[in-house]
Amino acid sequence: MAAGLRAALGAPAAAASMPPGGVFAFSLLAVAIAAGWRPGPPRLAAVALGAAGGGVLIGSWLIAGGSPVIEIAPTNAGLAIWTPLVAVVAVAEEVAMRGALFDTIRSGWGDGVALAATTILFAVLHVPLYGVGSLPLDLAAGMLLGGLRIVSGGVLAPALAHVLADLAGGWLL
Repeated sequence: MAAGLRAALGAPAAAASMPPGGVFAFSLLAVAIAAGWRPGPPRLAAVALGAAGGGVLIGSWLIAGGSPVIEIAPTNAGLAIWTPLVAVVAVAEEVAMRGALFDTIRSGWGDGVALAATTILFAVLHVPLYGVGSLPLDLAAGMLLGGLRIVSGGVLAPALAHVLADLAGGWLL
Protein backbone atom coordinates (compact mmCIF):
# COMPACT_ATOMS: atom_id res chain seq x y z
CA MET A 1 0.00 0.00 0.00
CA ALA A 2 2.83 2.41 0.86
CA ALA A 3 4.53 1.69 -2.49
CA GLY A 4 1.28 2.25 -4.37
CA LEU A 5 0.77 5.55 -2.55
CA ARG A 6 4.31 6.62 -3.42
CA ALA A 7 3.86 5.69 -7.07
CA ALA A 8 0.50 7.47 -7.29
CA LEU A 9 1.71 10.66 -5.61
CA GLY A 10 4.98 10.80 -7.53
CA ALA A 11 3.83 9.77 -10.99
CA PRO A 12 5.40 9.87 -13.49
CA ALA A 13 8.74 10.22 -11.65
CA ALA A 14 8.03 8.49 -8.33
CA ALA A 15 11.65 7.54 -7.72
CA ALA A 16 12.81 11.15 -8.05
CA SER A 17 9.92 12.86 -6.29
CA MET A 18 10.82 13.77 -2.72
CA PRO A 19 7.41 14.41 -1.10
CA PRO A 20 6.05 10.97 -2.04
CA GLY A 21 9.29 9.46 -0.72
CA GLY A 22 8.64 11.10 2.64
CA VAL A 23 5.04 9.86 2.69
CA PHE A 24 6.29 6.38 1.79
CA ALA A 25 8.88 6.37 4.60
CA PHE A 26 6.41 7.68 7.18
CA SER A 27 3.84 5.04 6.12
CA LEU A 28 6.34 2.20 6.44
CA LEU A 29 7.56 3.37 9.84
CA ALA A 30 3.99 3.78 11.10
CA VAL A 31 3.06 0.26 9.99
CA ALA A 32 6.20 -1.25 11.56
CA ILE A 33 5.63 0.54 14.87
CA ALA A 34 1.95 -0.39 14.87
CA ALA A 35 3.00 -4.01 14.29
CA GLY A 36 5.06 -3.85 17.47
CA TRP A 37 8.56 -3.51 16.03
CA ARG A 38 11.03 -1.83 18.36
CA PRO A 39 14.75 -1.23 17.78
CA GLY A 40 17.26 -3.26 19.71
CA PRO A 41 20.36 -1.78 21.28
CA PRO A 42 22.99 -0.74 18.71
CA ARG A 43 26.05 -2.98 18.55
CA LEU A 44 29.45 -2.19 17.07
CA ALA A 45 29.50 -5.54 15.25
CA ALA A 46 26.26 -4.60 13.46
CA VAL A 47 27.79 -1.28 12.39
CA ALA A 48 30.84 -3.12 11.01
CA LEU A 49 28.64 -5.63 9.18
CA GLY A 50 26.51 -2.83 7.77
CA ALA A 51 29.54 -0.92 6.54
CA ALA A 52 30.93 -4.07 4.92
CA GLY A 53 27.56 -4.87 3.35
CA GLY A 54 27.30 -1.33 2.04
CA GLY A 55 30.77 -1.71 0.55
CA VAL A 56 29.74 -4.92 -1.21
CA LEU A 57 26.61 -3.27 -2.62
CA ILE A 58 28.51 -0.18 -3.77
CA GLY A 59 31.34 -2.26 -5.24
CA SER A 60 28.86 -4.45 -7.12
CA TRP A 61 27.11 -1.37 -8.48
CA LEU A 62 30.41 0.16 -9.62
CA ILE A 63 31.55 -3.07 -11.27
CA ALA A 64 28.20 -3.50 -13.01
CA GLY A 65 28.47 0.06 -14.33
CA GLY A 66 31.74 -0.82 -16.01
CA SER A 67 33.34 2.55 -15.39
CA PRO A 68 36.75 2.55 -13.67
CA VAL A 69 36.34 6.26 -12.86
CA ILE A 70 34.54 7.39 -9.73
CA GLU A 71 33.52 11.02 -9.50
CA ILE A 72 31.80 12.84 -6.67
CA ALA A 73 28.58 14.54 -7.72
CA PRO A 74 28.64 18.33 -7.49
CA THR A 75 27.01 19.56 -4.30
CA ASN A 76 23.77 21.39 -4.84
CA ALA A 77 20.61 22.23 -2.91
CA GLY A 78 18.69 19.31 -4.42
CA LEU A 79 21.31 16.79 -3.35
CA ALA A 80 21.49 18.36 0.12
CA ILE A 81 17.74 17.87 0.59
CA TRP A 82 17.71 14.49 -1.15
CA THR A 83 20.43 12.95 1.06
CA PRO A 84 18.58 12.85 4.41
CA LEU A 85 15.33 11.82 2.71
CA VAL A 86 17.01 8.90 0.96
CA ALA A 87 18.53 7.81 4.27
CA VAL A 88 15.12 7.94 5.99
CA VAL A 89 13.46 5.98 3.17
CA ALA A 90 16.18 3.29 3.27
CA VAL A 91 15.90 2.96 7.05
CA ALA A 92 12.09 2.84 6.85
CA GLU A 93 12.25 0.06 4.25
CA GLU A 94 14.58 -1.94 6.48
CA VAL A 95 12.51 -1.38 9.61
CA ALA A 96 9.40 -2.57 7.77
CA MET A 97 10.98 -5.41 5.76
CA ARG A 98 13.83 -6.74 7.86
CA GLY A 99 12.31 -5.57 11.13
CA ALA A 100 8.55 -6.06 11.56
CA LEU A 101 7.84 -8.32 8.57
CA PHE A 102 10.95 -10.47 9.01
CA ASP A 103 10.17 -11.02 12.70
CA THR A 104 6.56 -11.92 11.97
CA ILE A 105 7.41 -14.44 9.26
CA ARG A 106 10.36 -15.89 11.17
CA SER A 107 8.24 -16.58 14.25
CA GLY A 108 6.02 -18.92 12.24
CA TRP A 109 8.27 -20.32 9.53
CA GLY A 110 11.91 -19.64 10.38
CA ASP A 111 14.76 -17.59 8.96
CA GLY A 112 14.77 -19.20 5.50
CA VAL A 113 11.16 -18.35 4.70
CA ALA A 114 11.55 -14.88 6.23
CA LEU A 115 14.64 -14.30 4.08
CA ALA A 116 12.93 -15.49 0.90
CA ALA A 117 9.72 -13.56 1.50
CA THR A 118 11.37 -10.26 2.42
CA THR A 119 13.84 -10.57 -0.47
CA ILE A 120 11.07 -11.08 -3.01
CA LEU A 121 8.91 -8.34 -1.53
CA PHE A 122 11.87 -5.94 -1.47
CA ALA A 123 12.49 -6.53 -5.18
CA VAL A 124 8.81 -6.25 -6.13
CA LEU A 125 8.49 -3.06 -4.06
CA HIS A 126 11.04 -1.39 -6.33
CA VAL A 127 9.45 -2.37 -9.66
CA PRO A 128 7.06 0.63 -9.78
CA LEU A 129 10.04 2.93 -9.26
CA TYR A 130 12.71 1.37 -11.45
CA GLY A 131 10.92 -1.11 -13.73
CA VAL A 132 11.06 -4.87 -14.13
CA GLY A 133 14.67 -4.65 -15.26
CA SER A 134 15.64 -3.83 -11.67
CA LEU A 135 14.40 -7.20 -10.33
CA PRO A 136 17.72 -9.12 -10.55
CA LEU A 137 19.66 -6.34 -8.82
CA ASP A 138 16.98 -5.81 -6.18
CA LEU A 139 16.71 -9.56 -5.53
CA ALA A 140 20.47 -9.75 -4.99
CA ALA A 141 20.47 -6.64 -2.78
CA GLY A 142 17.47 -7.95 -0.82
CA MET A 143 19.22 -11.29 -0.27
CA LEU A 144 22.35 -9.56 1.01
CA LEU A 145 20.34 -7.25 3.28
CA GLY A 146 18.34 -10.20 4.62
CA GLY A 147 21.56 -12.11 5.22
CA LEU A 148 22.88 -9.16 7.21
CA ARG A 149 19.64 -9.24 9.22
CA ILE A 150 20.13 -12.90 10.08
CA VAL A 151 23.85 -12.64 10.88
CA SER A 152 23.59 -9.44 12.91
CA GLY A 153 20.33 -10.30 14.68
CA GLY A 154 18.81 -6.89 14.03
CA VAL A 155 18.00 -4.12 11.58
CA LEU A 156 21.02 -1.85 12.11
CA ALA A 157 23.39 -3.73 9.75
CA PRO A 158 21.00 -3.98 6.79
CA ALA A 159 19.78 -0.41 7.36
CA LEU A 160 23.32 0.97 7.32
CA ALA A 161 24.23 -1.05 4.21
CA HIS A 162 21.05 0.10 2.46
CA VAL A 163 21.67 3.77 3.32
CA LEU A 164 25.29 3.61 2.13
CA ALA A 165 24.32 1.95 -1.16
CA ASP A 166 21.47 4.36 -1.86
CA LEU A 167 23.57 7.42 -1.03
CA ALA A 168 26.37 6.19 -3.29
CA GLY A 169 23.84 6.14 -6.12
CA GLY A 170 23.37 9.88 -5.72
CA TRP A 171 26.78 11.06 -4.64
CA LEU A 172 28.95 9.01 -6.99
CA LEU A 173 28.85 9.29 -10.76
